[in-house]
Amino acid sequence: MSFDTNEFRRALGNFATGVTVITAQDEQGNKVGVTANSFNSVSLDPPLVLWSLVKSSSSYKVFEQAKHFAVNVLAADQIDTSNNFAKPSDDKFAGMEFDLGVGNSPILKNTTACFQCEQHQIIDGGDHWIMLGKVVSFDHVGRNPLLYVQGSYAGAIPFTASTAKTTKPQNALNSLDRLNNNAFYLMNKVLQKVQEHYFPKQSATGLNTSEARLLLVLSDAKGITLDELKRLVTIPSTDVESGVEQLIQTGLLSSELALTSKGHDMAERLWDIANKQQEDIFGDFSKEEYDNFKKLLQSVLNQ
Repeated sequence: MSFDTNEFRRALGNFATGVTVITAQDEQGNKVGVTANSFNSVSLDPPLVLWSLVKSSSSYKVFEQAKHFAVNVLAADQIDTSNNFAKPSDDKFAGMEFDLGVGNSPILKNTTACFQCEQHQIIDGGDHWIMLGKVVSFDHVGRNPLLYVQGSYAGAIPFTASTAKTTKPQNALNSLDRLNNNAFYLMNKVLQKVQEHYFPKQSATGLNTSEARLLLVLSDAKGITLDELKRLVTIPSTDVESGVEQLIQTGLLSSELALTSKGHDMAERLWDIANKQQEDIFGDFSKEEYDNFKKLLQSVLNQ
């Protein structure tokens, strides 16, 4: 059985993962680091984990020779770190804060967790090498993790609402006063509400999250280059390229990054979904209230 590799990749992208940077250093002092979302646990006893590296990677030689590697699990505010280690560079560690751990593997600062591993086994896995490690040390601080799904970064928002209708004692209801007056808590609840209503409608278009975002950006920022597009969106470079390729293959985009007639129709459909969502949420607001709300959001973003 043969697969369309692009469609296979899109299907796999529906499985949400965390984001890690795997680092190592060989005996000659050559340091390497790659962004990977293939990290997973294997065994508790012995403590084994794995990740995979594409066979064409220039970093493989160092990972093969190094006796240890470190799995740096990124926090939600480390998108720049993820992008830095996902693209080719002569020195990916320039400007990065790190310590040296077991086997001199670089340990990045401010991550949510780190697993220091002894090289255990390298397994042939098709077009990737499966790197199996035995955990010899770990630490974690529980920072909100960076997630990756449908070719786009995401954050973890706990679903705090309960479907069960229970009668709570009055003192329990009163205890929520501080929570319900906390702006950060309220923003998270609003974002959860928006996502629950918006993403199913967006998915009904047949586009995944990153493809929809790319199409909307290109409909609003005409005549930009691929490099400019990569700088405009918080999407890894390789997924911008694959997303653009998918949009071209489906006839929504030309090779010059211009929307086709079909692409314009799809973009308008996406804008209609977004505008309807906006109207559902802010329809009862006055124009002044809505404008002030947007100004507040811009102020927060510009901090």
